[in-house]
Amino acid sequence: MENYKIPDNLAVSEEGFLFLPATGESFTLNEIGKIVIGLLKNGSSIEEIIERLTEEFDVDEHTAEKDVNDFLTQLKNFRLVEEI
Repeated sequence: MENYKIPDNLAVSEEGFLFLPATGESFTLNEIGKIVIGLLKNGSSIEEIIERLTEEFDVDEHTAEKDVNDFLTQLKNFRLVEEI
């Protein structure tokens, strides 16, 4: 499973707003999106993110893994994460 990081040029606010200065695009995250982005910023692996979501929310590992992978696909499409 790949791991990802937040690009250095992506501005992330505590309120869950993302701003990509290169394009001027901005994005808003929901509560779970904020958690995932925060964990990525701190260098967490995908496995650690899935584990955290299963502990914090009423979700099984399979569902959490699918949701995280779907979210990461969206983030990659908007150039909001980089594979490492």
